[in-house]
Amino acid sequence: MKIISYNLNGIRSAIDKGLVQWLQQTNYDVVCLQETKAQPEQIDQSLFENIGYQCYWHSAEKKGYSGVATLTKITPTNVVYGCGIPEYDREGRILRLDFGNDLSVMNVYLPSGSSGEERQAFKMQFLDHFLPYCTTVKNECPNLLIGGDYNICHQPIDIHDPVGNKKSSGFLPEEREWMTHFFDHGFIDTFRYFYPDLAHQYSWWSFRFNARTKNKGWRIDYWAAATALQPYLQNAQIFMDVKHADHCPVMVELKM
Repeated sequence: MKIISYNLNGIRSAIDKGLVQWLQQTNYDVVCLQETKAQPEQIDQSLFENIGYQCYWHSAEKKGYSGVATLTKITPTNVVYGCGIPEYDREGRILRLDFGNDLSVMNVYLPSGSSGEERQAFKMQFLDHFLPYCTTVKNECPNLLIGGDYNICHQPIDIHDPVGNKKSSGFLPEEREWMTHFFDHGFIDTFRYFYPDLAHQYSWWSFRFNARTKNKGWRIDYWAAATALQPYLQNAQIFMDVKHADHCPVMVELKM
């Protein structure tokens, strides 16, 4: 079972750049998309349905902003939209699909704080609520995967310039400390589980300064697996050569 997470920075733009054709060629079982920036009615659902996917959307109330969507070739037994906290749910940041008792896949788009102090405060508030929420879900669904754009680099190996970015949102000490706390509470960073020392592996690059060509990036997209899933983990990959957006897809493979 191969599962992808991919921040598209606008699904309509990604479709124009060949997203659907890429999905048809790769044939992933579940695809978690973030920052769709679209309402379901603005997308031709048949593009995905014709290649075998069922589509589930949790869009932001504000048009052209945020939003997550999950495409699946396996019919879920339960779908949960949001986390039950209105100020987060109106931004379309969490969508969970359960597949019986075998697996629960949570698609997340954590807030960015790069636009200023107000959004950074909102981000930290979100993080304060997010871990207890994940813990509650994990207690109910032990085989929990949480994939998406976390908007945080955890360690210096995850960012091209750790010294120059030490005061940048996404690599602040308090954000990195939260990530450590998160992984210490029953979750596995699946990419680092397989590749603990592999450097220069990033999932996002700025559009400025030719950053992607120079591979001056950040690893801010993750698949976090509950420890109950450890025996089933087969592989994790970052597909830096796939280019439909400023992010690239990240994959986790399980043998269930």
